[in-house]
Amino acid sequence: MKRLKLNPEFLVRHLAVCLVMLGMGCWFGYDGFIGYPRTPAAELYETIEKAKPQEGFQLEAFKRQKIQSQYGFTALCLLASALIGLHLASVASFRFEFDDTGFVWQGKRRNIADVKSVDRSQWKKKGVVKLLLSDGARVTLDAWHHLGVKDFEKLLPA
Repeated sequence: MKRLKLNPEFLVRHLAVCLVMLGMGCWFGYDGFIGYPRTPAAELYETIEKAKPQEGFQLEAFKRQKIQSQYGFTALCLLASALIGLHLASVASFRFEFDDTGFVWQGKRRNIADVKSVDRSQWKKKGVVKLLLSDGARVTLDAWHHLGVKDFEKLLPA
């Protein structure tokens, strides 16, 4: 039996983006929780705006707003990192084995004849094939996520 394997290019790209988002989240978090609060408001304004504040400008309100912005950027980056990481874990945990007569999916052996219909509408453009099985289950196979999908697709009825 052949097994679909996680595409290393997919893994590296998504892991890199996950780590970049995590790093940015930590950077923004440091600024929002430590760096900006420690910095005097006038100095923070000059650092960000590259100019001296005008007379009467509300520096403390500016500082509060910039700290709040850093909290928001922290949350967004950490959320993005978590979502990308969860998607990567989901794709990595997908198990699918096949041979010339059938396949094993969700721990159950099925025959090629159990495939009721094959949706190849995204095959040429994206390498995605969707199967509808005789028991109503649906399987989506993505050649960008897993190596071996192209070999399996050739076994499916036209």
